[in-house]
Amino acid sequence: MREIVLDTETTGFEPSEGDRIVEIGAVELFNHLPTGNTYHQYINPERLMPKEAFAVHGLGDDFLRDKPVFKAIAQDFLDFIGDAQLIIHNASFDMKFLNAELTAVNRPTLPMSRATDTLTMARRKFPGSPATLDALCRRFGVDNSAREKHGALLDSEILAEVYLELVGGRQPDFGLNPATQTPAAAQVQTPSDWRPRPRPTPLPTRLTEAESAAHTAFLAKMGDAAIWKKRL
Repeated sequence: MREIVLDTETTGFEPSEGDRIVEIGAVELFNHLPTGNTYHQYINPERLMPKEAFAVHGLGDDFLRDKPVFKAIAQDFLDFIGDAQLIIHNASFDMKFLNAELTAVNRPTLPMSRATDTLTMARRKFPGSPATLDALCRRFGVDNSAREKHGALLDSEILAEVYLELVGGRQPDFGLNPATQTPAAAQVQTPSDWRPRPRPTPLPTRLTEAESAAHTAFLAKMGDAAIWKKRL
């Protein structure tokens, strides 16, 4: 299962009022594991940057002036996301901007059904608790110390870690090895969490007496140097 964790930075809050995307960052996951493939692009918004937006992400007019416009990068972006599900924090915000940009260059829009909103996931899992990206980093012990300002690629990488915690933990062994479980992960377990436990009574052997005897005879033919004898 291929998923794309995605974030954008913009000039403001409303594309209908002329606000534009200035940065897109995305991280590829496959079966809930990062592949190392990323997408990152700064975009010339073809308008001046409001000081309020600059204070959030630090992307100014001089820096963005020589960057490509959205039309020039639209196909590369669409090729990267393909038909994957999009993992976005506050998905309605990013999706309305992406679709406004795609509409402006006569490209098909992205249906909301393609977006998984981690903000909604967090609010359902932890009702009444703060659900900002920074708050979720604190909850799950995700390092966000490099996040002095918002940045689309960095925020996507951080969100990928948060998302994997929201769907059950980032350990590749899915909690099968208690020794590798982090304290942060343990703190957010709920009574409904399930972990495999040793059987109270071991399963009986399925090896018959005849099979056991045949195996012993087979090893005897191999001589004393047989590696299997050293393992017994």
